[in-house]
Order: sequence, then C-alpha cells, then structure tokens
Amino acid sequence: MESAGDRIPLLTVNAGPRDPNWADRLREEYAALIRYIEMSQAEDNDWFLIEPDDSGIHWRGKCWYIHELVKYEFNLEFEIPATYPATPIELVLPELDGKTHKMYRGGKICLDIHFAPLWSRKQPSYGIAHALCLALGPWLAAEIPVLIDQGVITANS
Repeated sequence: MESAGDRIPLLTVNAGPRDPNWADRLREEYAALIRYIEMSQAEDNDWFLIEPDDSGIHWRGKCWYIHELVKYEFNLEFEIPATYPATPIELVLPELDGKTHKMYRGGKICLDIHFAPLWSRKQPSYGIAHALCLALGPWLAAEIPVLIDQGVITANS
C-alpha cells in the first residue's frame, strides 16, 4: 500500500523566497498542501491547519494529536529559509519548548536523524506538505504519547 507521503505531489520548481521563481514554487506548495489536506480529510485524519502570510514565507497555525480519545492541540509555526528548498523548514511547536529532549531551543522539533537526510535526497521535490506528513506527523505520534504518559503535558495544558 502506498503511504501518504508517496501520494503527495512532488514539486518541480527549485526556488526559494529570494528567487524570481518563488511565486511558481509557492503555487506548487499550495497545490501539494491542498492535495495532502484532501487526502487526510478523505481518510478522516485531519490533524493540522496552517496559513501563510502574504509573502508565503511565514506560516502559522495549529496541529493536534488525539491520544486515548483526548485532543491535544499545539501552535505550529515555521518560516521558509532563504536557502529553501536545499534547506528544510524548521517546524516549531512553541508551547512544547523545553518539554522533550527531541526538540531544540525555541520549540523546534528535532528532524536531524530521520527527516533531514530524506529531505536532502529528495529536494527540491519535497515541500511543506512532505515536511508535515513525513516529519511533524511521525514526531507527534512518537513524542506526544510519551509526554502525556510522563505527565509533562495534560489535556488542559
């Protein structure tokens, strides 16, 4: 069976925010995100909501994880780096800053071991939707249950 990450359209425009072709890359990013959201909704697996600023560089929203029928919701933010897509985005969950060792200062989730090598092999074909599907989703699934079991986060925190 094909994974969700395999079904997200690959991107073709190799342009970052400082490149004249950034608008074309951003159109591809939106199309891939729309496809991923449609797939997730069709599988009753909605788990994030994000939107960019007018430049398409700064993104904010929410992501959530359901554990034992309780929804845990977190702020999500990221900025497209100047060297994108050669450099992956850094996904930030500010309210989890300092609550797990699998996170950098400022609430940036650790992607070095598992996702960064994949991104470097697949760039410029991978984009925001791929980072959410193949990095943030698995990170939440691995870390949130542990943080709940340890009492680090609660349904009301």
